[in-house]
Amino acid sequence: MNGPQAHWLEDGRRLHLNHGPIDLIIEAFGDASECRAAYGQAVARFQTILSELVEELPELRRPASLRPHAFAGPTARRMEAAVNPLAEQFITPMAAVAGSVADEMLGALLAGRRLDRAYVNNGGDSAIHLGNGRSMTLAIAGTGHGLADRITIRAEDGISGVATSGWRGRSFSLGIADAVT
Repeated sequence: MNGPQAHWLEDGRRLHLNHGPIDLIIEAFGDASECRAAYGQAVARFQTILSELVEELPELRRPASLRPHAFAGPTARRMEAAVNPLAEQFITPMAAVAGSVADEMLGALLAGRRLDRAYVNNGGDSAIHLGNGRSMTLAIAGTGHGLADRITIRAEDGISGVATSGWRGRSFSLGIADAVT
């Protein structure tokens, strides 16, 4: 198995991090030195995120419980917290893996940094940071219109993540839809 990979996309603005099933596109906006430091922090955090999840994988695949597990890793704890409200039904923390990885990586990107905006896209599950008065326009894939469909999120909306699921994707879906965001 190849280890964590990090490289810049052709546009020179977006960082691509890949390791096994984790495939991230990251972009930070703001002062150039702050962005450089943030990208370095993200690359450093990415080195262990998959191995941490693999260590706890058997427990992460078990049904969620109203009694919390004692997960060691912060991403596993995020996953559990995301599914606990649904623990009376059958769901495992794995239902929240993509968004939790995106959230963990955004946290690493932002730690001690002053960025205007940033995002971590993990295959359609995206974590978003918007500074005061900032906004971000996102393309919504899978709607049948290519990437022509867009939404704009403003800092005052209080939205820090977006996920799109559909019948062709790998995300958890309870029905058949081209895309639900």
